[in-house]
Amino acid sequence: MPPESQFVSDLKIAVICSSNMNRSMEAHAFLAKKGFYVKSFGTGDKVKLPGSAADKPNVYDFGISYDEIHTDLLNKDRALYTQNGLLHTLDRNRRIKSHPEKFQECYEKFDVLITCEERVYDQVLEYMENREPVDNSIVHVVNIDIQDNLEEATIGAFLISDMCLMMAQSEDLDNDIEEVLHNFEEKCQRPILHSIVFN
Repeated sequence: MPPESQFVSDLKIAVICSSNMNRSMEAHAFLAKKGFYVKSFGTGDKVKLPGSAADKPNVYDFGISYDEIHTDLLNKDRALYTQNGLLHTLDRNRRIKSHPEKFQECYEKFDVLITCEERVYDQVLEYMENREPVDNSIVHVVNIDIQDNLEEATIGAFLISDMCLMMAQSEDLDNDIEEVLHNFEEKCQRPILHSIVFN
């Protein structure tokens, strides 16, 4: 990551989904390419990926590397996990960072936390409201619902990128956020949730 002075905006952004595999990582890749300071996380108990049947998911602990998951799936069924896009997804992920990270174990401060589904939004709010505040600076938690598949993750990454560019153009985001999100909501035709919590 380049030094902070080289970013297009001084906003610190985290994108969060359940397993830090698909939606948050696609948005992470997009935002990083646009020059934002961005990190990505999951909020689930485990990293869960589709398996050979609906009732047989692949389940891993946070902290396992994308390389290790890639090798495991390759050994289990190369054809299946090539066809459903998981191996491709893991290839992209390991170019960005080494392993999925759990948001509840992160102590870095962010200005904007963007979640990809309402359940994750609720988990983020619960965690932020129950932890010890650091300096009471404002954090905006914003949710946009994105289905957990490859096509929607790509569309969602475009939308999140647009939203972050709109935020970056504001000179006083804390004052302007409602207007920014209202304009974005009208443009993207998806409902947006927004809460303020404190670092």
